[in-house]
Parts: sequence; structure tokens; C-alpha cells
Amino acid sequence: VQLVESGGGLVQTGGSLRLSCAASGDTFSNFGMGWFRQAPGKEREFVAAISWSGANTFYSDPVKGRFTVSRDDAKNSVYLQMNSLKAEDPAVYYCAADSKAIVLGTGWAPNGALFDYWGRGTHVHVSS
Repeated sequence: VQLVESGGGLVQTGGSLRLSCAASGDTFSNFGMGWFRQAPGKEREFVAAISWSGANTFYSDPVKGRFTVSRDDAKNSVYLQMNSLKAEDPAVYYCAADSKAIVLGTGWAPNGALFDYWGRGTHVHVSS
């Protein structure tokens, strides 16, 4: 499985960006998908995730209400709509896949240790 992120860039505070992650392979619909980010000098942190069915979404507190994660299985893609971007949001944003998510069925929830495929990241910059 290969994951390729796109959509990063420079935006002003309060602006919006939409990140995309395209996945290879034909079992994408079985994957729980997540977004993580890592700012310079900081550890990687969880941002958002969506279950394999798309029925459940999860968000970290700093982005709740501002970011929206979605998926399109027909396009093997997951998206992160980021609105009201703040000075604390700049980071490299990574897409990740939990390829065994369907095993947990409706009880799946994101667990960083279980994401077994990762993209190379896309940079998000926010200017004041």
C-alpha cells in the first residue's frame, strides 16, 4: 500500500486548506484512515481519523470543530478539510492507514500503534 498526500501549502491565519491522500491497492475500503501531524521540535500527534465504513470520525481536541475528515472509497482517497487555520496548525501532515481495521468491525477506533502504512507527508504553513 502506498499513500501519497497532497494539498499542503501556505495559507493565512483563518484560511482553509484541503489535504488529500491517495492510496494504492484494492482493499482501501477495509482501512481505517488517519491524519497525523508533526511540527518542528515536537512529537507526531494524532489529528483525525475515519473508520473503514466511514460511519465514525475522530478528532483531537485542538482541531475539533475546525477540521473535517472524509473518504471516497471509489477514489481510494481520504481528505482533511482544514478551516479556521491557526498559528499552532503548521506542521507536516501525514496520512496513515490501519489495514486491519475491518477486523474490529464497528468497534474500530484509531490507535497510533496500529497504523501500518504511512505517507511521506505534506507541509502546511500558516502566516499571520
